[in-house]
Amino acid sequence: MITYKLHLIRHGLTQGNLEGWFVGRRDLPVCPEGLTRLLQRKQQFQYPQVEAVYSSPLQRCLQTAHVLYPEETPIQIQDLQEMDFGDFEGHTVKELSTSQAFLQWMKNSMEFTPPNGENGLEFAGRIARGINEVFTDMMKRQITQAAVLTHGGVIMTLLATYGFPREEMGRWATENGCGYTIQMSPQMWQRDGVFEIVDLIPHDLTEEDEETEDL
Repeated sequence: MITYKLHLIRHGLTQGNLEGWFVGRRDLPVCPEGLTRLLQRKQQFQYPQVEAVYSSPLQRCLQTAHVLYPEETPIQIQDLQEMDFGDFEGHTVKELSTSQAFLQWMKNSMEFTPPNGENGLEFAGRIARGINEVFTDMMKRQITQAAVLTHGGVIMTLLATYGFPREEMGRWATENGCGYTIQMSPQMWQRDGVFEIVDLIPHDLTEEDEETEDL
């Protein structure tokens, strides 16, 4: 049975991340500090070798793809954009703390929709369509290893909703420039709507050196 590995990687740091804003559809670039951190991670750690790169269309993801995989042209997947926070975009928790709509959303983000945004159920369904688009393209092109440059909320929600082992969403939080490898098969995904979470990204270079010495 053929299995497919998708390496889900969160985009580089933005000014919004530094300031603690809700940043969903707002198209912020990777900030200078974020670019420096990405280059340092690439030098210090090992990112997976892949046959294709897929990306959210937002520039922070496309820029990260260019840094980590400069020889690949990212295939843009619209449904892998971050959650649409609507009127909460660009604000901090402190700024929103007196908003009744925000307090309702914090209590039940899966069903309550931020003004002019989307709720958690809508988000989970959309990103499932996005990952299915990636998986379908991989099978069609006979690609078994691909990187997916996307957002922290996308990664956490995908893994908590569709991944094994089952864990709460917060367990899958990841730093900028980091992520997880998932393994999929047509049977698991198309029949059961699940995948397996198998590794962290990036890898310590010393681990690869140790493996080479053992050969």
